[in-house]
Amino acid sequence: MSRPKQNRKISNPPLMQGFKPFGIPRKMLKEVTLLYDEYEAIRLVDYEGLHQEQAARQMNVSRPTLTRIYEQARKTLAQALVEGNMVNILGGNVQFDREWFRCRRCYKLIEGRENHVRCKDCKTYGNDELMPINAEGK
Repeated sequence: MSRPKQNRKISNPPLMQGFKPFGIPRKMLKEVTLLYDEYEAIRLVDYEGLHQEQAARQMNVSRPTLTRIYEQARKTLAQALVEGNMVNILGGNVQFDREWFRCRRCYKLIEGRENHVRCKDCKTYGNDELMPINAEGK
């Protein structure tokens, strides 16, 4: 029996929930999923410019595990670009540093309930408009 997957440490959720090609209605697109840990691996290695050893430490995984996560992320993104697929970013075995929410109306990220203020684009205000991100994919 294989060992259960350990939660991967993620500092912040992505600003966007995904991406789609220009000019094609969503209902006509195939979807691919980029897991939060795959997003984090791409962010740390390619965007932040960390070495894989440093990125692995930050995500609380081994370097070979980070390499597998990173390679899967690159494969998923390459497939989306080449085939014109929509990318959804969600789920996976992850653990955030803090509690995160997304507004149901404007999709803005909110770090903790205590930081929730009325958005300029939202007509109503209340905790019921917050979707917990930490609970996704569990």
